[in-house]
Amino acid sequence: MARPTTPIERLQALIRIPTVSYADRDLIDPTSFRDFATQLEVNFPLLHANLAKTEVLEHGMLFHWRGRSDARPVVLMAHIDVVPVEETDTWQHPAFGAEIHDGVLWGRGTLDDKGCLAGICEAVEQLLERDFTPDQDVWLSFGCDEEVMGKAAPAAVEILRELGVEPWLVLDEGGAVAYDAFPGVKPPLAVIGVTEKGITNVQLSVEGRGGHASMPTRMDTTARLARAILRLDQSPFPSSVPEPTVEMFRRLAGHLPLPLRPIARNVERLKPALAKALVAAGPESAAMTRTTTVVTTLTGSPANNVIASRATAGINVRIMVGDTVAGVVERIRSVVNDGRVQVEVVESNEPSPLSPTDDDAFRLLESAIAQTFPDAVPTPYVMMGATDSRFFTAICPRVYRFAPFRMTKAQRESIHSFDERIGVDDYLEGIDFYRRVVEAVR
Repeated sequence: MARPTTPIERLQALIRIPTVSYADRDLIDPTSFRDFATQLEVNFPLLHANLAKTEVLEHGMLFHWRGRSDARPVVLMAHIDVVPVEETDTWQHPAFGAEIHDGVLWGRGTLDDKGCLAGICEAVEQLLERDFTPDQDVWLSFGCDEEVMGKAAPAAVEILRELGVEPWLVLDEGGAVAYDAFPGVKPPLAVIGVTEKGITNVQLSVEGRGGHASMPTRMDTTARLARAILRLDQSPFPSSVPEPTVEMFRRLAGHLPLPLRPIARNVERLKPALAKALVAAGPESAAMTRTTTVVTTLTGSPANNVIASRATAGINVRIMVGDTVAGVVERIRSVVNDGRVQVEVVESNEPSPLSPTDDDAFRLLESAIAQTFPDAVPTPYVMMGATDSRFFTAICPRVYRFAPFRMTKAQRESIHSFDERIGVDDYLEGIDFYRRVVEAVR
Protein backbone atom coordinates (compact mmCIF):
# COMPACT_ATOMS: atom_id res chain seq x y z
CA MET A 1 0.00 0.00 0.00
CA ALA A 2 1.50 3.32 -1.09
CA ARG A 3 1.72 6.16 1.41
CA PRO A 4 -0.52 9.13 0.50
CA THR A 5 1.62 12.10 -0.47
CA THR A 6 0.18 15.06 1.46
CA PRO A 7 -1.29 15.58 4.93
CA ILE A 8 -4.76 16.15 3.51
CA GLU A 9 -4.56 12.99 1.39
CA ARG A 10 -3.54 11.04 4.49
CA LEU A 11 -6.57 12.41 6.37
CA GLN A 12 -8.80 11.53 3.41
CA ALA A 13 -7.58 7.93 3.54
CA LEU A 14 -8.61 7.69 7.21
CA ILE A 15 -11.99 9.38 6.69
CA ARG A 16 -12.89 6.83 4.01
CA ILE A 17 -12.67 3.98 6.53
CA PRO A 18 -16.07 3.70 8.29
CA THR A 19 -14.95 3.03 11.86
CA VAL A 20 -18.48 3.27 13.24
CA SER A 21 -19.08 2.32 16.85
CA TYR A 22 -22.35 1.03 18.27
CA ALA A 23 -23.53 0.34 21.80
CA ASP A 24 -24.54 -3.08 20.47
CA ARG A 25 -21.11 -4.57 19.85
CA ASP A 26 -22.53 -7.14 17.43
CA LEU A 27 -23.10 -4.31 14.95
CA ILE A 28 -19.45 -3.21 14.92
CA ASP A 29 -17.38 -4.13 11.89
CA PRO A 30 -13.93 -5.07 13.26
CA THR A 31 -12.47 -5.10 9.74
CA SER A 32 -12.86 -1.32 9.51
CA PHE A 33 -10.90 -0.80 12.70
CA ARG A 34 -8.15 -3.18 11.54
CA ASP A 35 -8.02 -1.37 8.20
CA PHE A 36 -7.72 1.92 10.07
CA ALA A 37 -4.74 0.64 12.07
CA THR A 38 -3.09 -0.55 8.85
CA GLN A 39 -3.68 2.77 7.10
CA LEU A 40 -2.38 4.69 10.11
CA GLU A 41 0.89 2.75 9.94
CA VAL A 42 1.16 3.42 6.20
CA ASN A 43 0.46 7.12 6.76
CA PHE A 44 2.93 7.58 9.60
CA PRO A 45 5.87 5.17 9.29
CA LEU A 46 8.29 7.14 11.48
CA LEU A 47 5.77 7.36 14.29
CA HIS A 48 5.30 3.59 14.25
CA ALA A 49 9.04 2.95 13.98
CA ASN A 50 10.05 5.25 16.85
CA LEU A 51 7.16 5.11 19.32
CA ALA A 52 6.32 2.04 21.40
CA LYS A 53 2.77 0.92 20.73
CA THR A 54 0.45 -0.82 23.19
CA GLU A 55 -2.89 -2.19 22.02
CA VAL A 56 -5.76 -1.19 24.28
CA LEU A 57 -8.65 -3.67 24.32
CA GLU A 58 -9.69 -4.61 20.78
CA HIS A 59 -8.80 -1.55 18.73
CA GLY A 60 -7.52 1.22 20.99
CA MET A 61 -3.92 2.42 20.77
CA LEU A 62 -1.43 3.88 23.23
CA PHE A 63 1.90 5.18 21.85
CA HIS A 64 4.89 6.17 23.98
CA TRP A 65 7.38 8.72 22.68
CA ARG A 66 10.29 8.74 25.08
CA GLY A 67 11.59 12.22 25.86
CA ARG A 68 14.66 13.51 27.65
CA SER A 69 12.73 13.32 30.92
CA ASP A 70 9.68 11.51 32.26
CA ALA A 71 9.07 14.00 35.08
CA ARG A 72 6.17 15.84 33.37
CA PRO A 73 4.66 13.53 30.76
CA VAL A 74 2.04 14.79 28.33
CA VAL A 75 -0.90 12.85 26.88
CA LEU A 76 -2.41 13.87 23.53
CA MET A 77 -5.77 12.22 22.92
CA ALA A 78 -8.22 11.54 20.10
CA HIS A 79 -10.57 8.73 19.12
CA ILE A 80 -10.80 6.44 16.13
CA ASP A 81 -14.54 5.72 16.13
CA VAL A 82 -17.33 7.79 14.60
CA VAL A 83 -21.09 7.86 14.99
CA PRO A 84 -23.32 6.12 12.44
CA VAL A 85 -24.65 7.85 9.35
CA GLU A 86 -28.45 7.79 9.39
CA GLU A 87 -30.37 6.91 6.23
CA THR A 88 -32.43 10.08 6.65
CA ASP A 89 -29.35 12.34 6.74
CA THR A 90 -29.14 14.60 3.69
CA TRP A 91 -25.40 14.84 3.07
CA GLN A 92 -24.33 17.15 0.24
CA HIS A 93 -21.37 14.83 -0.40
CA PRO A 94 -20.93 11.16 0.62
CA ALA A 95 -20.29 10.77 4.33
CA PHE A 96 -17.31 8.48 3.80
CA GLY A 97 -16.26 9.85 0.43
CA ALA A 98 -13.74 12.34 1.87
CA GLU A 99 -14.33 14.62 -1.11
CA ILE A 100 -12.81 18.10 -1.36
CA HIS A 101 -14.97 20.91 -2.72
CA ASP A 102 -13.93 24.57 -2.74
CA GLY A 103 -11.14 23.97 -0.24
CA VAL A 104 -13.31 22.01 2.20
CA LEU A 105 -12.98 18.32 3.05
CA TRP A 106 -16.35 16.65 3.67
CA GLY A 107 -16.92 13.49 5.67
CA ARG A 108 -17.86 11.81 8.91
CA GLY A 109 -15.01 12.21 11.39
CA THR A 110 -13.37 15.28 9.87
CA LEU A 111 -14.16 17.21 13.05
CA ASP A 112 -15.09 14.38 15.42
CA ASP A 113 -12.44 13.15 15.78
CA LYS A 114 -10.14 11.87 13.03
CA GLY A 115 -9.04 15.42 12.24
CA CYS A 116 -7.51 15.65 15.73
CA LEU A 117 -6.06 12.14 15.55
CA ALA A 118 -4.43 12.65 12.16
CA GLY A 119 -3.28 16.15 13.15
CA ILE A 120 -1.48 14.77 16.20
CA CYS A 121 0.17 12.07 14.11
CA GLU A 122 1.22 14.53 11.40
CA ALA A 123 2.83 16.77 14.01
CA VAL A 124 4.74 13.85 15.51
CA GLU A 125 5.81 12.61 12.07
CA GLN A 126 7.07 16.06 11.08
CA LEU A 127 9.08 16.38 14.28
CA LEU A 128 10.57 12.91 13.84
CA GLU A 129 11.64 13.87 10.33
CA ARG A 130 13.76 16.56 12.01
CA ASP A 131 15.19 14.05 14.52
CA PHE A 132 13.39 15.98 17.26
CA THR A 133 13.30 14.54 20.78
CA PRO A 134 10.73 16.05 23.17
CA ASP A 135 11.94 17.37 26.50
CA GLN A 136 9.28 15.28 28.27
CA ASP A 137 7.68 11.92 27.52
CA VAL A 138 4.72 12.18 25.16
CA TRP A 139 1.90 9.63 25.10
CA LEU A 140 -0.69 9.34 22.35
CA SER A 141 -3.95 7.78 23.51
CA PHE A 142 -6.38 6.87 20.72
CA GLY A 143 -9.67 5.39 21.93
CA CYS A 144 -11.90 3.16 19.84
CA ASP A 145 -15.28 3.48 21.57
CA GLU A 146 -15.59 7.07 22.76
CA GLU A 147 -18.89 7.59 20.97
CA VAL A 148 -20.58 4.87 23.02
CA MET A 149 -18.96 5.79 26.35
CA GLY A 150 -16.93 2.59 26.10
CA LYS A 151 -14.08 0.99 28.01
CA ALA A 152 -10.95 1.80 26.01
CA ALA A 153 -10.18 5.10 27.72
CA PRO A 154 -10.51 3.69 31.27
CA ALA A 155 -8.30 0.79 30.15
CA ALA A 156 -5.66 3.22 28.88
CA VAL A 157 -5.77 5.04 32.21
CA GLU A 158 -5.19 1.76 34.04
CA ILE A 159 -2.19 0.95 31.81
CA LEU A 160 -0.64 4.32 32.59
CA ARG A 161 -1.41 3.94 36.28
CA GLU A 162 0.26 0.51 36.37
CA LEU A 163 3.32 2.03 34.67
CA GLY A 164 3.45 4.75 37.30
CA VAL A 165 2.76 7.50 34.75
CA GLU A 166 1.21 10.63 36.25
CA PRO A 167 0.60 13.05 33.36
CA TRP A 168 1.38 16.71 33.83
CA LEU A 169 -0.95 17.68 30.97
CA VAL A 170 -3.72 15.88 29.08
CA LEU A 171 -5.18 17.38 25.90
CA ASP A 172 -8.24 15.91 24.19
CA GLU A 173 -10.90 17.05 21.72
CA GLY A 174 -13.47 19.55 22.92
CA GLY A 175 -13.57 23.26 22.26
CA ALA A 176 -12.50 24.84 18.99
CA VAL A 177 -11.67 28.15 17.36
CA ALA A 178 -15.34 29.01 17.28
CA TYR A 179 -16.96 31.69 15.16
CA ASP A 180 -20.33 33.16 16.22
CA ALA A 181 -19.89 31.59 19.63
CA PHE A 182 -21.47 34.50 21.47
CA PRO A 183 -23.88 37.16 20.12
CA GLY A 184 -22.14 40.37 19.14
CA VAL A 185 -18.56 39.08 19.58
CA LYS A 186 -16.66 39.43 16.29
CA PRO A 187 -13.34 37.60 16.84
CA PRO A 188 -13.41 33.80 17.08
CA LEU A 189 -13.13 32.32 20.56
CA ALA A 190 -10.52 29.62 21.17
CA VAL A 191 -12.55 27.86 23.84
CA ILE A 192 -10.64 25.41 26.02
CA GLY A 193 -12.75 23.01 28.04
CA VAL A 194 -11.55 22.99 31.65
CA THR A 195 -14.35 20.73 32.87
CA GLU A 196 -17.19 18.65 31.46
CA LYS A 197 -20.77 18.45 32.47
CA GLY A 198 -21.69 15.12 33.98
CA ILE A 199 -23.89 12.88 31.84
CA THR A 200 -26.66 10.93 33.50
CA ASN A 201 -29.49 8.99 31.90
CA VAL A 202 -32.72 8.70 33.86
CA GLN A 203 -35.78 6.66 32.98
CA LEU A 204 -39.31 7.66 33.92
CA SER A 205 -41.80 4.80 33.87
CA VAL A 206 -45.49 4.37 34.60
CA GLU A 207 -47.26 1.02 34.89
CA GLY A 208 -50.98 0.30 34.69
CA ARG A 209 -53.52 -2.28 33.61
CA GLY A 210 -53.58 -1.22 29.97
CA GLY A 211 -56.50 -2.53 27.96
CA HIS A 212 -58.49 -2.00 24.79
CA ALA A 213 -58.20 1.40 23.14
CA SER A 214 -62.00 1.56 22.76
CA MET A 215 -62.41 2.01 26.53
CA PRO A 216 -59.80 4.56 27.64
CA THR A 217 -59.57 5.88 31.18
CA ARG A 218 -58.48 9.32 32.32
CA MET A 219 -54.83 9.72 33.28
CA ASP A 220 -53.73 6.37 31.92
CA THR A 221 -50.04 5.40 31.71
CA THR A 222 -49.15 7.57 28.74
CA ALA A 223 -51.11 10.61 29.96
CA ARG A 224 -49.47 10.38 33.39
CA LEU A 225 -46.04 10.08 31.77
CA ALA A 226 -46.80 13.04 29.49
CA ARG A 227 -47.75 15.16 32.50
CA ALA A 228 -44.47 14.27 34.18
CA ILE A 229 -42.53 15.24 31.04
CA LEU A 230 -44.34 18.58 30.79
CA ARG A 231 -43.62 19.33 34.43
CA LEU A 232 -39.92 18.78 33.80
CA ASP A 233 -40.00 20.87 30.64
CA GLN A 234 -41.71 23.75 32.43
CA SER A 235 -39.34 23.68 35.44
CA PRO A 236 -35.78 24.13 34.18
CA PHE A 237 -32.96 23.94 36.68
CA PRO A 238 -31.87 27.24 38.25
CA SER A 239 -29.22 29.13 36.32
CA SER A 240 -25.88 30.23 37.72
CA VAL A 241 -22.47 31.29 36.44
CA PRO A 242 -19.58 28.90 37.20
CA GLU A 243 -16.01 30.14 37.51
CA PRO A 244 -14.91 29.18 33.93
CA THR A 245 -17.77 31.29 32.55
CA VAL A 246 -16.82 34.18 34.85
CA GLU A 247 -13.27 34.02 33.49
CA MET A 248 -14.59 33.82 29.93
CA PHE A 249 -16.47 37.09 30.38
CA ARG A 250 -13.47 38.79 31.92
CA ARG A 251 -11.53 37.93 28.77
CA LEU A 252 -14.35 38.97 26.45
CA ALA A 253 -15.05 42.31 28.14
CA GLY A 254 -13.40 44.37 25.41
CA HIS A 255 -15.10 42.44 22.59
CA LEU A 256 -18.71 42.41 23.82
CA PRO A 257 -21.46 44.74 22.59
CA LEU A 258 -21.40 48.00 24.55
CA PRO A 259 -24.50 47.25 26.69
CA LEU A 260 -22.89 44.06 28.02
CA ARG A 261 -19.43 45.43 28.80
CA PRO A 262 -20.34 46.78 32.25
CA ILE A 263 -21.66 43.34 33.21
CA ALA A 264 -18.47 41.64 31.99
CA ARG A 265 -16.23 44.10 33.83
CA ASN A 266 -18.17 43.58 37.06
CA VAL A 267 -19.00 39.95 36.50
CA GLU A 268 -18.39 38.78 40.07
CA ARG A 269 -20.90 41.27 41.43
CA LEU A 270 -23.40 40.85 38.61
CA LYS A 271 -23.55 37.06 38.29
CA PRO A 272 -27.38 36.88 38.51
CA ALA A 273 -27.74 39.44 35.71
CA LEU A 274 -25.20 37.59 33.58
CA ALA A 275 -27.00 34.28 34.11
CA LYS A 276 -30.26 35.85 32.91
CA ALA A 277 -28.52 37.35 29.88
CA LEU A 278 -27.02 33.98 28.92
CA VAL A 279 -30.38 32.22 29.23
CA ALA A 280 -32.02 34.90 27.07
CA ALA A 281 -29.28 34.64 24.41
CA GLY A 282 -30.38 31.15 23.28
CA PRO A 283 -30.02 27.45 24.03
CA GLU A 284 -26.25 27.25 23.38
CA SER A 285 -25.41 29.92 25.94
CA ALA A 286 -28.24 28.92 28.30
CA ALA A 287 -26.71 25.45 28.59
CA MET A 288 -23.59 27.15 29.99
CA THR A 289 -25.56 28.19 33.07
CA ARG A 290 -27.53 25.18 34.27
CA THR A 291 -28.12 21.47 34.43
CA THR A 292 -30.30 20.48 31.49
CA THR A 293 -32.82 17.69 30.98
CA VAL A 294 -34.32 16.52 27.72
CA VAL A 295 -36.50 13.58 26.71
CA THR A 296 -34.67 11.51 24.11
CA THR A 297 -36.61 8.22 23.99
CA LEU A 298 -40.26 7.22 24.44
CA THR A 299 -41.94 3.81 24.54
CA GLY A 300 -45.57 2.85 24.96
CA SER A 301 -48.02 0.40 23.51
CA PRO A 302 -46.91 -1.96 20.73
CA ALA A 303 -50.19 -1.46 18.82
CA ASN A 304 -52.53 1.40 17.93
CA ASN A 305 -55.54 -0.31 19.50
CA VAL A 306 -53.90 -1.18 22.81
CA ILE A 307 -53.54 1.09 25.85
CA ALA A 308 -49.99 0.81 27.14
CA SER A 309 -49.55 -1.20 30.32
CA ARG A 310 -46.12 0.39 30.66
CA ALA A 311 -44.91 3.71 29.29
CA THR A 312 -41.34 4.98 29.60
CA ALA A 313 -39.35 8.09 28.81
CA GLY A 314 -35.57 8.32 28.64
CA ILE A 315 -34.21 11.58 30.03
CA ASN A 316 -30.70 12.72 29.15
CA VAL A 317 -29.32 14.95 31.89
CA ARG A 318 -26.22 17.15 31.55
CA ILE A 319 -25.14 18.00 35.08
CA MET A 320 -23.62 21.41 35.73
CA VAL A 321 -20.45 21.92 37.72
CA GLY A 322 -21.56 22.31 41.33
CA ASP A 323 -24.54 19.96 40.99
CA THR A 324 -24.47 16.23 41.77
CA VAL A 325 -26.22 13.16 40.40
CA ALA A 326 -28.01 12.59 43.70
CA GLY A 327 -29.21 16.20 43.92
CA VAL A 328 -30.38 16.22 40.31
CA VAL A 329 -32.37 12.98 40.68
CA GLU A 330 -33.98 14.25 43.85
CA ARG A 331 -35.05 17.43 42.06
CA ILE A 332 -36.52 15.44 39.16
CA ARG A 333 -38.61 13.43 41.64
CA SER A 334 -39.75 16.62 43.32
CA VAL A 335 -40.74 18.32 40.05
CA VAL A 336 -42.57 15.24 38.71
CA ASN A 337 -44.38 15.00 42.08
CA ASP A 338 -46.20 11.78 41.27
CA GLY A 339 -45.67 8.60 43.27
CA ARG A 340 -46.83 6.46 40.34
CA VAL A 341 -44.02 7.74 38.12
CA GLN A 342 -40.90 5.75 38.87
CA VAL A 343 -37.57 7.57 38.50
CA GLU A 344 -34.63 5.25 37.84
CA VAL A 345 -30.98 6.15 37.20
CA VAL A 346 -29.79 4.10 34.22
CA GLU A 347 -26.28 5.51 33.92
CA SER A 348 -24.53 8.28 35.82
CA ASN A 349 -21.40 10.41 35.67
CA GLU A 350 -20.60 13.34 37.93
CA PRO A 351 -19.21 16.57 36.42
CA SER A 352 -15.44 16.51 35.89
CA PRO A 353 -13.14 18.39 38.27
CA LEU A 354 -12.07 21.88 37.25
CA SER A 355 -8.62 22.09 35.67
CA PRO A 356 -6.55 25.18 36.55
CA THR A 357 -6.32 28.23 34.32
CA ASP A 358 -3.54 29.97 36.26
CA ASP A 359 -0.57 27.64 35.78
CA ASP A 360 2.04 26.71 33.17
CA ALA A 361 -0.03 24.01 31.48
CA PHE A 362 -2.89 26.33 30.56
CA ARG A 363 -0.45 29.08 29.59
CA LEU A 364 1.32 26.64 27.26
CA LEU A 365 -1.97 26.05 25.42
CA GLU A 366 -2.68 29.79 25.32
CA SER A 367 0.75 30.42 23.80
CA ALA A 368 0.27 27.74 21.12
CA ILE A 369 -3.14 29.22 20.31
CA ALA A 370 -1.73 32.75 20.08
CA GLN A 371 0.97 31.58 17.64
CA THR A 372 -1.41 29.52 15.51
CA PHE A 373 -4.60 31.61 15.70
CA PRO A 374 -3.49 35.19 16.46
CA ASP A 375 -6.98 36.58 15.77
CA ALA A 376 -8.66 34.33 18.36
CA VAL A 377 -9.44 35.05 22.01
CA PRO A 378 -8.33 32.10 24.19
CA THR A 379 -10.75 31.38 27.03
CA PRO A 380 -11.76 28.56 29.35
CA TYR A 381 -15.29 27.20 29.23
CA VAL A 382 -17.53 24.43 30.53
CA MET A 383 -17.88 21.64 27.97
CA MET A 384 -21.44 20.49 27.37
CA GLY A 385 -20.52 17.12 25.86
CA ALA A 386 -18.42 14.27 27.17
CA THR A 387 -14.99 13.10 26.06
CA ASP A 388 -12.71 10.22 26.92
CA SER A 389 -10.57 12.70 28.83
CA ARG A 390 -12.95 12.64 31.80
CA PHE A 391 -11.40 9.30 32.78
CA PHE A 392 -7.92 10.85 32.82
CA THR A 393 -8.89 13.23 35.63
CA ALA A 394 -8.23 10.26 37.93
CA ILE A 395 -4.49 10.50 37.21
CA CYS A 396 -4.02 14.11 36.10
CA PRO A 397 -5.24 17.45 37.52
CA ARG A 398 -4.65 19.33 34.25
CA VAL A 399 -7.06 17.92 31.68
CA TYR A 400 -8.05 20.22 28.82
CA ARG A 401 -10.33 19.82 25.84
CA PHE A 402 -9.56 21.71 22.64
CA ALA A 403 -9.72 20.75 18.95
CA PRO A 404 -7.38 23.19 17.14
CA PHE A 405 -9.58 23.88 14.15
CA ARG A 406 -11.58 26.89 13.02
CA MET A 407 -15.28 26.05 13.06
CA THR A 408 -18.30 28.08 12.02
CA LYS A 409 -21.57 27.61 13.84
CA ALA A 410 -22.79 25.47 10.92
CA GLN A 411 -19.74 23.24 11.23
CA ARG A 412 -20.28 22.81 14.97
CA GLU A 413 -23.89 21.86 14.30
CA SER A 414 -22.75 19.24 11.76
CA ILE A 415 -20.99 17.16 14.45
CA HIS A 416 -23.07 13.99 15.01
CA SER A 417 -25.30 15.27 12.21
CA PHE A 418 -24.87 15.57 8.44
CA ASP A 419 -22.47 17.63 6.31
CA GLU A 420 -19.56 17.37 8.74
CA ARG A 421 -16.56 19.07 7.13
CA ILE A 422 -13.27 20.83 7.74
CA GLY A 423 -11.41 23.47 5.77
CA VAL A 424 -8.21 22.15 4.20
CA ASP A 425 -6.20 25.16 5.41
CA ASP A 426 -7.84 24.89 8.84
CA TYR A 427 -6.66 21.30 9.16
CA LEU A 428 -3.10 22.33 8.32
CA GLU A 429 -3.28 25.03 11.02
CA GLY A 430 -4.30 22.36 13.50
CA ILE A 431 -1.17 20.33 12.71
CA ASP A 432 0.91 23.43 13.44
CA PHE A 433 -0.83 23.81 16.80
CA TYR A 434 -0.05 20.24 17.90
CA ARG A 435 3.56 20.59 16.79
CA ARG A 436 3.94 23.80 18.82
CA VAL A 437 2.48 22.11 21.90
CA VAL A 438 4.99 19.26 21.73
CA GLU A 439 7.88 21.64 21.09
CA ALA A 440 6.91 23.86 24.03
CA VAL A 441 6.67 21.15 26.68
CA ARG A 442 9.51 21.54 29.17
